[in-house]
Amino acid sequence: MFLSLIKNWKMILSLAKSDFKKRFVGSYFGVLWMFIQPLATVLVYTLIFQVGFKSTPPVPGVPYVLWLIPGIIPWFYFQDAVLQGTGVLYEYNFLVKKVVFNVAMLPAVKLVSVFFSHICFVAIMFIVFMVTHMPFNVKCFAIIYFSFSLSVFSLGIIYFTSAINVFFKDMGQIVAILMQFGIWMAPIMYDESLFESRAQIVCKLIKLNPIYYIVKGYRFAMINDNFNDIIYLTIYFWIVTILIFVIGSKVFNRFKVHFADVL
Repeated sequence: MFLSLIKNWKMILSLAKSDFKKRFVGSYFGVLWMFIQPLATVLVYTLIFQVGFKSTPPVPGVPYVLWLIPGIIPWFYFQDAVLQGTGVLYEYNFLVKKVVFNVAMLPAVKLVSVFFSHICFVAIMFIVFMVTHMPFNVKCFAIIYFSFSLSVFSLGIIYFTSAINVFFKDMGQIVAILMQFGIWMAPIMYDESLFESRAQIVCKLIKLNPIYYIVKGYRFAMINDNFNDIIYLTIYFWIVTILIFVIGSKVFNRFKVHFADVL
C-alpha cells in the first residue's frame, strides 16, 4: 500500500489541493477560519496556565506561550487529520463506488490536505519566533523529520478508523471523544516533570504515548528543550508506528471490497 501511495503521489497531491480549497468554499472569511480556532485555543491555554495558575515556564528564559506553540501545533495537525480522515470514505463515496479508483489513496488525500494547513501553522510559528527574537539553530530542520513521523503515524490510524467507520458509524464520535482526552495525555499544556516527584508511574505512562515523542521533538527543534532518551524513544515510536500502519492497512484492505456495497 505504501508503494502504491508513492506511485500515485501526483493524483494524491491534486485531490488534496481540491480538498483543501473545498473546505472554505462559500465561507465569507474563507481560509481565515483555519487559523481562528487554533489561535483562540492557544490564547485560552496561555491565559489559564500563565495568567491564571501563574505557571513557571518549563524552559528557563522561554515565555510560556512560546513553549506552548511548538507543542500544540503538531497536535492540531494530528487531531484534524484523524477526525477528518475517519469520515473520508463517506465524504468521497462517489469515488469509492468507482471500480477503477484506488480507494486506498483517499486517507492519504485527506492527510495531505490537512498537512497544507500544518505547513501554514509551522510558518506562523517561525514568524512568531523571529518577531520575539528567539534564537534559531540547525536543529530547527528537525521539524521536517518529526512532521514526517507524525504523518506516517496518523495515516496508519486513519486507515483503521476510516475502514471501521463505514460499517460502524459511531466511530467518528468515539474518535472525537478520544481526542478530547488525548490532548491531556501528552505534555502539551504542562511539562511531564510535574509528575516526576509525585507520581513516577504517570510520568512513565505519558512517555509511552507516541505523541509525546512528537511534541518533545518539535520543542527540541524550536526552543532547545531537553529531550532525554531520544534514541530509545525513537526506536519505540517507530515500532509502534509501523505496527499501527500494518494493522490499519490490513484492516483497510480486508474490508475495502465491501465499501462500495455499504456506501
